[in-house]
Amino acid sequence: MKYSIVIFLFCNLLCSEVYSQSQHTRNEQWLKEKSKVQNATVLLNNQTAVIPIQNLADNKIACVVFDSKGATTFDSTLNNYSKVTLFNRTDSTTLESSMADLSYDLKFYTTLIIQLNPKQLADKNVHRFIQDNQINKQVILAVFGDVQSLTSLEAIHIPIIWTAKQSDASANYVAQVIFGGMPAVARLPKNVSAKFTKGAGYTTSITRLSYTVPEELGINVEDLQKPINEIMTEAITQRATPSAVLMIVKDGKVIMNEAFGTHTYDEGALPTKKTDIYDLASVTKVTATTPSVMRLYEQGKLKLDSLVSLYIPKTRGTNKQNTPVRQVMLHEAGFTPFIPFFNDIKPNDFRRDSSAAYPIAASEHYYFRKDYFKDVMWPKMLNSALRDTGKYVYSDLSMYFMKEIVESLANDHLENYVQKNFYKGLGMQRAGYNPLYRFPKDAIIPTEVDTLFRDTLLLGYVHDPGASMVGGISGHAGLFSSSTDLAIFYQMLLNGGTYGGIQYFKPETVALFTSKQSRTSRRGLGFDRSDLKIKYPSELASANTFGHTGYTGIRVWVDKDVKLIYILLTNRVNPVTSSKLSDLNTSSRLMDAIYKALPEKR
Repeated sequence: MKYSIVIFLFCNLLCSEVYSQSQHTRNEQWLKEKSKVQNATVLLNNQTAVIPIQNLADNKIACVVFDSKGATTFDSTLNNYSKVTLFNRTDSTTLESSMADLSYDLKFYTTLIIQLNPKQLADKNVHRFIQDNQINKQVILAVFGDVQSLTSLEAIHIPIIWTAKQSDASANYVAQVIFGGMPAVARLPKNVSAKFTKGAGYTTSITRLSYTVPEELGINVEDLQKPINEIMTEAITQRATPSAVLMIVKDGKVIMNEAFGTHTYDEGALPTKKTDIYDLASVTKVTATTPSVMRLYEQGKLKLDSLVSLYIPKTRGTNKQNTPVRQVMLHEAGFTPFIPFFNDIKPNDFRRDSSAAYPIAASEHYYFRKDYFKDVMWPKMLNSALRDTGKYVYSDLSMYFMKEIVESLANDHLENYVQKNFYKGLGMQRAGYNPLYRFPKDAIIPTEVDTLFRDTLLLGYVHDPGASMVGGISGHAGLFSSSTDLAIFYQMLLNGGTYGGIQYFKPETVALFTSKQSRTSRRGLGFDRSDLKIKYPSELASANTFGHTGYTGIRVWVDKDVKLIYILLTNRVNPVTSSKLSDLNTSSRLMDAIYKALPEKR
């Protein structure tokens, strides 16, 4: 299997009114430069349709740069689409021994993206390096500069993306073309050689998110930035949340991904970054459990009108045995909304240090005994009372049960199933359970100081008490993610189940689960939906809006009618749970401001 490398330029949106007017001018200039780059970027040797890269799940990608100009932009852009490891050789020689050492360092990568200019193409050692690596890797060449430099690549059959100018704008564009964020449309302007003739070039389509500026969609950045900054400044100064990341995607184009505040209110706290990882709380329900249900439904393994007892034998003989799966997904099964499991923790149930007998980590120094879920939590759920069956009663127990169904039908753990079936293939690098296993603490946003039983600041451990008691992996909570990963996932759903040239769901499956399916509530199957009567989640949201909210201050909404994705990540529970974010109506006001800036809403 082969690997790939790409990098991306992101346009910062700045805060003050005066500066944002200046930013508007720069954004317009950037668009003009982008148009020039698009008309001077040609894709060659793409007869096997390597570009845009499709397979990300089994692809270990590296990028090699020999020139510092545009290298940072190229690398950062690539990493918006997939994990791409940079090998920077801007300060080293291209002697044969150096190239041999570099090939050794790259031996475990399957796709190699090489950024080149005419100077490097004149070096025989660079050519030898390309030849050595194309034997067992997918190699992609990104060539910047004089078109005549292509003459040295006559014998090369691997994909080549050539662009006339070496700049940040061209590095950004080429990186996006590689992953399908931008199209390749141009042709060679003249005859270069017998192989590369005038008019040569391949056309590609956009298959993944594009990263651009609001002005490309006819939006003045000031019309977005000014109200958003005012609302977010208020939220932070009023201590509604110490940090936030706001992401806006319109028509498949990322027009804002901005960070606000600091990780905590403490002096010297880390400033928030747009790549920071947040505890998604109940957004787990629609980003992990529900898509797993959708996949099993499509495969015919799960039927919505079958009884829970068909899939969970332990429910037989309980009051849950005649409950249809559809009712569980609609929160109409009559399940108890919440069981405070933490009230019944006994001294022998936990230890402060982990061991084979106490392996389940609820926090850094709090470990539950093996089989605690099976012996204590699961029986309480199975024997819990039912009430108001057939009516809408939101319950976390619903997704505990759905996790059991998913794992029994998939023959796999939920955390593994979503990674293998969705996240890896989509290029979602930070989404997953238990982020401390994969990322440093400073990349993760702290949530609440837990006073229920853990008595510590929760950082990288799930906030939800019940989810923590099962090791941070549950159907109703436990997932962590960055804004970019969420944007990828929900763009796939907005696309009708397709992303990056791969179909994850049939359009009719997405339509079924995200549309109104209840006679007693606004809900879809797993998904929450807009309610125009109460102007939720925004007074301007259409009736075809779906998504979910999370207790930690997470909001994800997708408006099908205007092709808008709205993502707000906060840690409003830090240091203690607060209702101020809701009291200030922060999320709805942000959405209102975004809608009002859209050309079709003016």
